[in-house]
Amino acid sequence: MPPPADIVKVAIEWPGAFPKLMEIDQKKPLSAIIKEVCEGWSVQNHDNYALQNADSTNFYITEKNRNDIKNGSILRLTKSPATTAAELHERIQSSSMDSKLDALKDLASSSRDLTFAQEFINLDGISQLTQMVESGTERYQKLQKIMKPCFGDLLSFTLTAFVELMDHGIVSWDTFSVAFIKKIASYVSKSAMDAAVLQRSLAILESMVLNSQDLYQKVAQEITIGQLIPHLQGADQDIQTYTIAVINALFLKAPEEKRQEMAHILAQKQLRNIILTNVIRSPKPINDEMAHQLYVLQVLTFNLLEDRMMTKMDPQDQAQRDIIFELRRIAFDVECDSNSSGSMEKRKSMYTRDYKKLGFINHVNPAVDFTQIPPGMLALDNMLYFARHHQDAYVRIVLENSSREDKHECPFGRSSIELTKMLCEILKVGELRKCPVETTSDKPKMERGPGLEGVCKAVQATEASVEKQCQQSISRSFH
Repeated sequence: MPPPADIVKVAIEWPGAFPKLMEIDQKKPLSAIIKEVCEGWSVQNHDNYALQNADSTNFYITEKNRNDIKNGSILRLTKSPATTAAELHERIQSSSMDSKLDALKDLASSSRDLTFAQEFINLDGISQLTQMVESGTERYQKLQKIMKPCFGDLLSFTLTAFVELMDHGIVSWDTFSVAFIKKIASYVSKSAMDAAVLQRSLAILESMVLNSQDLYQKVAQEITIGQLIPHLQGADQDIQTYTIAVINALFLKAPEEKRQEMAHILAQKQLRNIILTNVIRSPKPINDEMAHQLYVLQVLTFNLLEDRMMTKMDPQDQAQRDIIFELRRIAFDVECDSNSSGSMEKRKSMYTRDYKKLGFINHVNPAVDFTQIPPGMLALDNMLYFARHHQDAYVRIVLENSSREDKHECPFGRSSIELTKMLCEILKVGELRKCPVETTSDKPKMERGPGLEGVCKAVQATEASVEKQCQQSISRSFH
């Protein structure tokens, strides 16, 4: 006969004793079960004890999660969360550096548990940790000089405990002082910093920015893109991932006009080449979190193109028409001077001939070609960039195609517009306007992108794939 559904068979451990096999009645109060376990080992003051999963999580058993206990589970009798929190709160204030280090190491591990975290936070534990970070006392500074590894571990465990406690969402991020923000930012801006401290500091800055608009303003004042870029040039992929996450967070929270400025700075700092060299082409395989952060960065930067993609060209706007004149000038090495010699009809005929060679649909007023959205003015931006930065290739393409038979031609103007439109569709420009944030029990994370396949394979296979699709699209457009 099978055992009742409310009975769970488990093993319970106690330091220095053989584990006990026990049947737990899930209908009984948890406190009664703990009392029974304590009596079995003659342990006094059962109110100061609790049951804990004896696995890598070490999570406490509570009335809320006790139904997760399965037959065959291994539990441990241990001090209650309140007792442990009180002891650790006292130990981290020890004058002995060794004792403090051991206490912070235990705190960093225990803080992953929500039940413990609530008890420690109730003791004003978060404030205690932030004061330790802010203090920068003479003692800490001396310790950093004479015992640098120890200092790194001390600070690393302090920041790890802080991150774990804050990830439970119990305390608001808006409660932290400017001094704390400056101290965390200083760990990121330093050229040589313990890797674990740097990683935790980047994680804290990301959470600050994502969780508070006020903190975004303060963090943005302390950290520049230039200070973040060097962290991408190292070999530690976790640090690289957190660095891109901070860049994404700053990008996401920035006002629209600030985003364009950030994009310009990222281009100046050669961010794309740095990521390509140190991340995409790194011998280390890219993990899922890195792939996700790259996807988010891609979405945020591509979305900056949406405004130009959805802007129609005004055929009467002289400044916009001058861009088309510039394309003609570069291709045929002519000056577009309205005062040049020759009749108006002759000049119009020359323009029409050249615009046809450039591959526009409307040979008389090619500005009309850019009134379709998408791709709008973005297509013209791409054409001008290509003409200015790859002038020889541009001239060659225009001249080669202008001399081909109609059935073999691939007009530069029409092809560029179609290519831009197709790339906007492939890259989903503007489709994910704000990179939504997931709401979970942990810290907010950006919405997951296509993951490893969606980024890495796309990067490695883009040229062949896009070329094939664009050829098909252009072929359909002209035939």
